[in-house]
Amino acid sequence: MRAVSLRAGNRGIDMHYEDRSRIRVPSMTAAPSGHQFEIVHGDQRATIVEVGGGVRTYVVGDRDVLDPYPLGSMRDGAHGAVLVPWPNRLADGRYRFDGVDHQVALTEPSKDNAIHGFLMWRSWSALEHESSRVVMGTRLHPMMGYPFDLELRVTYQLDDGGLTVTTDATNVGAEPCPYGCGQHPYLSPGSGLIDDCVLELSADTRIVTDDVRQLPVETEAVDGTAFDFRRGKVLGALQIDFPFRELSRDEEGRAWVRLSAPDGNRAELWVGETYPIIEIYTGDTLDPKRRRRGLGTEPMTCAPNAFSSGDGLVRLTPGDTFTTTWGARLA
Repeated sequence: MRAVSLRAGNRGIDMHYEDRSRIRVPSMTAAPSGHQFEIVHGDQRATIVEVGGGVRTYVVGDRDVLDPYPLGSMRDGAHGAVLVPWPNRLADGRYRFDGVDHQVALTEPSKDNAIHGFLMWRSWSALEHESSRVVMGTRLHPMMGYPFDLELRVTYQLDDGGLTVTTDATNVGAEPCPYGCGQHPYLSPGSGLIDDCVLELSADTRIVTDDVRQLPVETEAVDGTAFDFRRGKVLGALQIDFPFRELSRDEEGRAWVRLSAPDGNRAELWVGETYPIIEIYTGDTLDPKRRRRGLGTEPMTCAPNAFSSGDGLVRLTPGDTFTTTWGARLA
């Protein structure tokens, strides 16, 4: 096979791709989310992006499974992005690990928090790209506040079972490091809002967060509350931005979130056993044009503020890899 080198105009960017008919060369047209990598299987199509390494679209036929954002727009609401090395919030951007205090930048300054790690706005590379599969990769080098070294690979695969997303994080540094992982897709109601959809969520417990900084204050059983979706119920106007845990799982170890729409379709998302928490977000704080047009359904390996509290935090030793898997489909 022959290597193809492309130079992006006068920008001085060289990209090398194997010359295979199954590999799609990304368009050189500038987009806020960077290069677009499309994968296809039957009537399923997904678009994975350079900026943040996340998923921009996932469609079956003409029906969105994951709520998309436009090619010509910047992503908002962490839309589809990979959340590493922690998902959700870190109070004051401070944490202590192995007896050493660390401070990271406050990326949610209005609430004195750091949010969703460091990789949402970084460029990722397509390490492998075939017709139904793409592997996105990046390196998180040591930095102020996080003097650790991580190598990341996220594999997006389409097959008869839908979209599967596998994240591998390897500690390539010399010291143990704190680690958490998440992703931020939005299940689509099709046309219209999520208000008329039935949400089914297999979780027994909600992590209650405070109204100002959205940091954990307690946990509560969902039984008898407005947040009990175990048997499915219409969302209506209920506003949700909470993590849920104690997930019920099927024989394959998967926990499911199902969003059944008036059009008769059901968008489903599942998480593997290394994701013990799912955040549900009804999008009420987004731009008015985007509010409640998708249901944030976020797999998380740890609770909010885990770098400080230790709740679900992974201690990743040198040379070790931590793997997480989630998926989505239209039923």
